[in-house]
Amino acid sequence: MNRVLGLDVGEKWIGVAISDETFTIATPLETIERTSNKEAYDKIHDLIEKYDVKKIVVGLPKNMNNTLGPTCQMVQKFSEKLKNKFRLELVYVDERMTTLMAKDVLMEASVRRENRKKYVDKIAAAFILKTYMDSSDGGNDGKNSIL
Repeated sequence: MNRVLGLDVGEKWIGVAISDETFTIATPLETIERTSNKEAYDKIHDLIEKYDVKKIVVGLPKNMNNTLGPTCQMVQKFSEKLKNKFRLELVYVDERMTTLMAKDVLMEASVRRENRKKYVDKIAAAFILKTYMDSSDGGNDGKNSIL
């Protein structure tokens, strides 16, 4: 089975997570600074090649009332171009609360506030990927975990 890449796409940062080959563990991988879309696409392409990725799961930042706002449109535009550029399957997952969950994990791990920024996006990406893995589309009946 190919690995799946999870993305938490923001205006300044893109959190990246990767599944293992057995599709049971979502691991935070890295945070890409989004200085330009071209550089971000190039860095993501390197990861796609390195891990033989055929599918990406992208967090869709819906509003709390389940509507799609301008941030959703930005994420969709970026993701659709990524899908078309690298011929990948694209899946969207509701990402509401994943950043808060990531921050909670970091606080519980006693990571100092000034150091949390470098981890929060890739941990949120792992939560997004895990959400997909635990869904009926993702498979494995909820037996997946974040590492």
